[in-house]
Amino acid sequence: MSESPPHILVTGATRGIGAAIVEALAARGAKVVGHGTRAAPGVLAADLSEGGAGDRLWDAALESLDGRIDVLINNAGVFEAIALDAPDADWQASWGRTMQINLQSSADLCRRMVLHAQGREPGAAALRGRIVNVASRAAYRGDSPSHWHYAASKAGMVAMTKSIARGYAAQGLAAFAICPGYVMTGMAEDYLASRGGGKLLADIPLGRVAQPDEVASVATYLALDAPASMTGAVLDVNGASFVR
Repeated sequence: MSESPPHILVTGATRGIGAAIVEALAARGAKVVGHGTRAAPGVLAADLSEGGAGDRLWDAALESLDGRIDVLINNAGVFEAIALDAPDADWQASWGRTMQINLQSSADLCRRMVLHAQGREPGAAALRGRIVNVASRAAYRGDSPSHWHYAASKAGMVAMTKSIARGYAAQGLAAFAICPGYVMTGMAEDYLASRGGGKLLADIPLGRVAQPDEVASVATYLALDAPASMTGAVLDVNGASFVR
């Protein structure tokens, strides 16, 4: 990658893990463009539930970052319940929305990152670019009966990351995934309260959920410091609530 400050696109950047990632990267001197549902300074708006939104976001980010993106961090996602006995139309719509946001839009952005990297000269660590996908513990251990689609989307993200790493390492592209467990964001606080926080915490040997800055520190390492030989790695951040 270039010797100048790295240019980075972070999706889902306006709160929680994404906001912590942007803050950590900026502290390291990176030039970061974030993504959210509403435009703001340093944030591009895109509704990733819409087909083609990932490609449009990429084009806007590339323009904002002077035609160069060194690192893509896919963090945007939804965690929405759907009951097993929901009406068929609702079931299908919920699966479609979750897969579109969590997996398809991430895949579209990864595709653009791979194509972009293929046209560049290698820089630091002999890499042309990096991808960091924020998946979930659910990719490996599954999730609740109301969240099949969420677990499936995150398992797909992990498999996609490994495929990219294996397919494009020789071309100078590194791909990594992070699998957090519960992280103390607004969404996690609501979920813990609704499911009985004490019982859920008892399943985490560390005794607490992760903080956004802990996940951000891992994302920052993978985006800026991880050696090329780590490509394909999937790192867990779950307090030993699930070990592989």
